[in-house]
Amino acid sequence: MDLATLIGLVLMATAVAGSIVAGGDVAAFVDVPSMIVVVFGIIGATFVKWPLEVLRNVARISAKTVFFEASDPRRTIDEIVKLAEIARRESVFALEMVEVEDDFLRKAMRLAADNRPPEVISKVLQLEIEALEERHRTGIRLFEGVATDGPAFGMIGTLIGLVTMLGNLSDQAAIGPAMAIALLTTFYGAIIANTVGNPFRNKLTQRSRMETENMRLIIFGTLSIVAGENPKLIKEKLAAFISPSERDDDEAE
Repeated sequence: MDLATLIGLVLMATAVAGSIVAGGDVAAFVDVPSMIVVVFGIIGATFVKWPLEVLRNVARISAKTVFFEASDPRRTIDEIVKLAEIARRESVFALEMVEVEDDFLRKAMRLAADNRPPEVISKVLQLEIEALEERHRTGIRLFEGVATDGPAFGMIGTLIGLVTMLGNLSDQAAIGPAMAIALLTTFYGAIIANTVGNPFRNKLTQRSRMETENMRLIIFGTLSIVAGENPKLIKEKLAAFISPSERDDDEAE
């Protein structure tokens, strides 16, 4: 579970709700027609943009911002080094019998154990990464659309409210409340864009980068094993995938 996402959501909700409550008039920020314009407008635009097979996975895509176990590159490197030691001590064919938890690493070891040429191994695994990145881009673009549509429908609602207000200028006392209601749609659109759309898009982008980077590390390590390189040399090469501070920690241990 990603505590950063949960903490961020709580802080955003507290900041918005706290400022509203501090203003004293909570009811002034509640307008059902304005909510309908923004919320149903965003949902409708999302349905037009994306096919149903993608929209069925919205809940699963959203859950990845909170329920996601990031791969530890140091742990991956240690596992690859152990596999390299097995391949060096026995043979590369022994890798097929080793229990590997990570699906991508297990596939890489199976290709290595099948004695496939390095270029074939690299191509097959790279195709896997490209397919994963495309799936991730779908979720990222979906929330990017939410971030764009929120303010857009907020402005549409504001224009509707202004048109209604200008049509009733004879009632001077109603102008102030009507203007406040018209501005609420912009408020709702900005809230959705900046508490859901943009944050979720950015978090999914980071998740995708971390996952694909770990997969590229596995490809590099697998090709090194197939080439018969020394496990210590492999570890030194794979250290390039982690930050210098993490390398220093490993050396200290």
